Amino acid sequence: NPDFISVTLGAGGSDHYTGTVSIADLIQNQLNIPAVAHVPGLYQTESQVLNLLDHLSGINVKNILALRGDKIPGKEPVGVFNHANELVSFVHKNRPDFSIASACYPDCHAEANGFVDDIAHLKEKVDAGANHLISQLFFDNQSFYDFKEKTEIAGINVPIEAGIMPCTNKKQIERITQITGVPLPKKFSAILDRYQDSKQAMKDAGIAFAVDQIIDLVSEGVDGIHLYTMNHADIAERIWDATKSVFEAANQKKTEKASNH
Repeated sequence: NPDFISVTLGAGGSDHYTGTVSIADLIQNQLNIPAVAHVPGLYQTESQVLNLLDHLSGINVKNILALRGDKIPGKEPVGVFNHANELVSFVHKNRPDFSIASACYPDCHAEANGFVDDIAHLKEKVDAGANHLISQLFFDNQSFYDFKEKTEIAGINVPIEAGIMPCTNKKQIERITQITGVPLPKKFSAILDRYQDSKQAMKDAGIAFAVDQIIDLVSEGVDGIHLYTMNHADIAERIWDATKSVFEAANQKKTEKASNH
């Protein structure tokens, strides 16, 4: 019973969202789980965004993750939505019936001029209409806790779901850290050094590390966990099996607190 399942979207051409819409349709209408469709704006015009939103609305999907999107080497951006807050504002004004999530970066966005700059831009996204945030992956929970404190000081009061990606092979980890700039803590580097030559051991260790992160986050009262499954259902299932009792206990505690108030 996940709260939602998000569906990624490629960055190329005007007809590039067909697969996203069909998968979101299956999740929303056959599995009866809310689908959240990614909408990257950098290479889309206003009419293309509205066309995508209308397709989603037609299948009863009213939840999106509004993103700037990754830059494609050698491809010139359209120039309409150069930043995520511009896309959030556009959707909020033109399709106000959509619920808009947006991204945040516990280890600071790679292109930001430090945390002050990054948090200021995040506040712009929330003020523009983003009603909850999903974090980029991180490997050190303290980074997330420090980030949450910064958002609270800045007056950002929407729910923030922690993005957790179970890294189960060396190439995947190297690619992710290169793209995102997310640092690897000493604990995870030691796992990589010890188990990188054993496929099964690396997979088991990566899952165990993610489970440990999740249990700590839930214990600290995190608003939610967004699991980056990378289409590996078996990994998602193993993590759920290892953590479901923790979630159930945490939800029970929340219910008791609510009833006491």
